[in-house]
Amino acid sequence: MSKKNKLEVIHERSLAKGLLAGLIGGLVATAAKNYAERLFPPRPLGQPGRPALLAEKIAGNKLDKVKALAAGEAIHWTFGAATGAAYGALAEYYPAATTKDGAGFGMALSSLTHGTVLPAMGLSADPEDQTFRERTSEMAALVTYGVVTETVRRFVRKRMG
Repeated sequence: MSKKNKLEVIHERSLAKGLLAGLIGGLVATAAKNYAERLFPPRPLGQPGRPALLAEKIAGNKLDKVKALAAGEAIHWTFGAATGAAYGALAEYYPAATTKDGAGFGMALSSLTHGTVLPAMGLSADPEDQTFRERTSEMAALVTYGVVTETVRRFVRKRMG
């Protein structure tokens, strides 16, 4: 066992603490992902994001700009928090999930969402039909999300004991 893994196993496992630490990490990481996407946007300005498109799909009709933006933000932040919480629970019982300081988590999440689920739902093109910029921006933003989620989760979890 590496020195880092020994440090991670000092505390007693707790699902509740893992969920909470991951949820906090996921929220902070969602803010970081938003910032990363502003620096390196996946789509041209003015094109709706995936959460806004999902909101319209759920509503069953086109939403006005304000409602689409609000619903899209709610979906985006809820997904970030829930995914972070699930990751925190997984990390609690399977520490190997935290390897590469969360980058692997972000890459897996990118493959699952942008490589599989979103195209299947008709919310994005198939990966081979996406632009290079879209693929690289989404991957970079989700790797950022994964690393920040892990960094914050680890910090919070150590302080919970």
